[in-house]
Amino acid sequence: MDHKHQCKEKAADANPPVPVETPESLQDKLAKQRDDYLRLAADFDNYKKRTCRDSERQAAAQKEAFIDDLLPVVDNLERALASEKSTSSEALHQGVKMTLQQLNQLLHRHEIEVVEDFGKLFDPHRHEAISVRHDPGQLDQIILEVAQRGYSRGDKVFRHAKVIVNDLSHPPGVHHAG
Repeated sequence: MDHKHQCKEKAADANPPVPVETPESLQDKLAKQRDDYLRLAADFDNYKKRTCRDSERQAAAQKEAFIDDLLPVVDNLERALASEKSTSSEALHQGVKMTLQQLNQLLHRHEIEVVEDFGKLFDPHRHEAISVRHDPGQLDQIILEVAQRGYSRGDKVFRHAKVIVNDLSHPPGVHHAG
């Protein structure tokens, strides 16, 4: 036998033929993969349900904490109304002022901040224009008055401010839709 022929035989011996799988062994493999898939799908479904329950619990706890913080403010308002007849208007005014401070502190603890918009440039993403005025002494599109303050939480607008905007594009007395 020549050398070339011997090398081919040795190469054939090094790679034995791959056994052909039977239909039964293939069905067993398929059944195992199907079982693995069903277990994985069930685990994922349980994970989704658990995550949803945890999220609902967390939201409920946050609401309860906010309500717990709010109740003392309600108590102070009720006390102020109950004592209204026997106290002077100055004392009532002072009590309402203190209660408002308490409410603002509560909002601050929950990261809700008052947005000071007076004198700022109108931004339709942060403000709702309820009216326009013409004041040539002010810049165009500047907020001249805040009818209702806006609130934000970080970059998110919690409530848009209702504002009156300076509009220099129309002379005074000319009304326009917008």
